[in-house]
Amino acid sequence: MLPSHHPWSGCGILQQLTCLLLRRRVEQGNVARRRQAATMGTSIFPCLFIILLTRGSPAVCAEDSGSASHGTAGTEEKPVLLNSITDADAFIGGAEVVVIGFFQEPESSEASEFRLAAGRIPEVPFGLSTGSAVLSHYGVAANTVTLFRRVDNDRKDLDMNVKGVDAEKITRFIRMNELRLVTEYNPVTAIGVMQSSLQLNLLLITDKMSPKHPDRMLRYQAAAEQFRGKILFLLVDSNLKSNEYTISYFKLKKSQLPALAIFHSPDEEQDVLTLDEVSVERVQDFCNHFLQRMQKKEDEPEEKALNEEL
Repeated sequence: MLPSHHPWSGCGILQQLTCLLLRRRVEQGNVARRRQAATMGTSIFPCLFIILLTRGSPAVCAEDSGSASHGTAGTEEKPVLLNSITDADAFIGGAEVVVIGFFQEPESSEASEFRLAAGRIPEVPFGLSTGSAVLSHYGVAANTVTLFRRVDNDRKDLDMNVKGVDAEKITRFIRMNELRLVTEYNPVTAIGVMQSSLQLNLLLITDKMSPKHPDRMLRYQAAAEQFRGKILFLLVDSNLKSNEYTISYFKLKKSQLPALAIFHSPDEEQDVLTLDEVSVERVQDFCNHFLQRMQKKEDEPEEKALNEEL
C-alpha cells in the first residue's frame, strides 16, 4: 500500500497498479512523443490523477501507449449476419467474447469501419444486425458496437455516431474490454479489468516462458470455471518489465514464483500464496478461504448490532 501522504493513497490496489502500469508504458514511448507532450505543456500524471479521482476509464491515456491495436491496416471481414433475436442470442452464447455491430444500413461507412476492425481481430467472433427488433431487444441505437463477455455477464457499448470513431478505435475498444475466463493483465486489458463489475480479482504471477506454463494454465483455467461470475482470474507474466511493480507490490520476488495474489477492490483486502506448483485444488482452496474470510467480515457488523440490541 502506498504511504498515506502519497497523492494516490486511498485509491484501490487495482487502480494504482493499472495507472502505474500505464505510466510505465507511456514512459517507454519514443523521445519525440515525450518532447511533444512537454512542448504542449501536458503530462501523464494529471491524466492519471483525474482517473484516480473519478474512478473513470483511462482510455485517453491508453491511446498514448500505442499498444491497444494489435492489428495492421487490415481488410474488410464479413461478420455473421444476425437476422433475428434468436440468431443474436445464440451468437452471444457461442463464445467467451463476441462483438455485434448494430446498424440501419449494412453498407454504411460505419459498417465498413466495423468490418475493417473485424479483419484485425480474427479470434473474436463478429456479428452484424440491421433488424429493428434486434436493436430494440438489446436496447441499442443504430451505429452501436457492443461487446458481450461471459466472464462477468457484462456488455460494453461503443457509439459510432460520435465523430472520429473508426476501425482503429473499434479495435482498441475491443482489446480493452475482451475479458475472458483467464485474462492476461497488460496495459490494454488493465482498463477492462478495472471497469469489470467483479470486485474480487485473482492473479497468477508466473513465468510464461517456463516449459511448465501450458500445464499451469490448464489447471488455472479449470479452477476459474468454478468461480465464474465471482472472481476475475488474471495472468501476470513475470517476464514483462511492466509487471515488475505488480510483483513487488505484493512483496514477492521472482524466486518465489509462481504465486497467487487475491484482492477485494473496495476495501483492498488481500492475500498472497506462493506455490511449489499450480494445482486446481490449491487454487480452489485459496479462493474459498478468502471468500469465507470476506463473508465473515461482512457478517461481523450484523452480529455486533444484534449483540448490542440484546
